Amino acid sequence: MLVPKKQRNVVYSALFKEGVMTAKKDFNVKHHELEVPNLVVIKLLQSLKSRAFVKETFNWQWHYFYLTNEGIEFLRGFLNLPEEIVPSTLKKPKPQAGAAGSRYGGERGDRPPRAEGDRPRRPFNPDEKKLGAGGDFKPDFRGSGGFGRGGASRDGAPREGGYRREGAPTGGAGFGRGRGGAPRE
Repeated sequence: MLVPKKQRNVVYSALFKEGVMTAKKDFNVKHHELEVPNLVVIKLLQSLKSRAFVKETFNWQWHYFYLTNEGIEFLRGFLNLPEEIVPSTLKKPKPQAGAAGSRYGGERGDRPPRAEGDRPRRPFNPDEKKLGAGGDFKPDFRGSGGFGRGGASRDGAPREGGYRREGAPTGGAGFGRGRGGAPRE
């Protein structure tokens, strides 16, 4: 695709300045940050992607392009920039004057001081940490250990509180679906 040099320089300089660029997958509008058609931005960045100068992530109809180290060198040569100029993604953020610890002071920075409450704080002692159940814990499992609405236990006797009424036959698979034959009395 033929792209005017002026538009190419606008896209490349914006990409180098930020280090990243986004573009909506809509080819019929202008780019949301630059005065360049969105189609031009996407096609230029796809060209850089094919040469491994940017990495692309596509999510929710948006293209996200990230400049690689090789891309930085290429754009630095293309835009005739000195070595000292780097994209903003590689610059370390400068701390704001008086921001660190100015609100509350001390080591805790911008967090409020702790409320001590009724008791003093004591250091953590790993020997005091108790893991698992105590030595006198003896679990007692009652019942047949299964789930459901009652039925027979492991020994074949009906369980207490099951769904069968008194005097009902205990054989068969339940709910009137016996193994055939004459009904029991």
